[in-house]
Amino acid sequence: MQKNNQNELETYWSKRYIEESIGWDLGQVSEPIRSYVDQLKDKNTKILVPGAGNAYEAEYLYKSGYKNTYIIDISELPLKNFKDRVSDFPDDQILHGDFFNLNDTFDLIIEQTFMCSFPPIDNNREKYVEKMYELLNFNGKLVGLWFNIPFSGDLEKRPFGATKSEYLQLFSTYFKIKTFEDAYNSVSSRAGQELFGILRKK
Repeated sequence: MQKNNQNELETYWSKRYIEESIGWDLGQVSEPIRSYVDQLKDKNTKILVPGAGNAYEAEYLYKSGYKNTYIIDISELPLKNFKDRVSDFPDDQILHGDFFNLNDTFDLIIEQTFMCSFPPIDNNREKYVEKMYELLNFNGKLVGLWFNIPFSGDLEKRPFGATKSEYLQLFSTYFKIKTFEDAYNSVSSRAGQELFGILRKK
């Protein structure tokens, strides 16, 4: 991503945090992701939470013993909020920058209100899927929640959702779909609006 565009995005998202216009922020780990983390076994799993924001998912992972957890966000403000809450989290695992410029690999990537932040233009969604594929190790998994909300056509109003069939079409080239169904344990404000997916890199 070009530097100027990255700076514009950082300014945009930082402004949202300053104004506390962060409707995507639950203030806690989402229940579907918490339930998934609770059934994981290997504490050495290398995990990424992209577009982490205040990173409640990463906090839950780290405090559950997954010390090889990384977070990245284009705005530094939520990363500072996270560090204030989880002071012993390693600084070198808190990444301030553009997800698309990240050069590393992971066993597991957790999706939580990240894809929906990209307007569905300029092949943004295809680029997201391709980057997820690139960042995952052999047999790595992309797991999390996607908004089951048809795109309204309004490019100013987030979240930018999609339908289940649209997501499956996007992901099927690069991932084996283990599950991609309505989340049964969403918070009440998102009931019926989230799809929980477990996708394995092909």
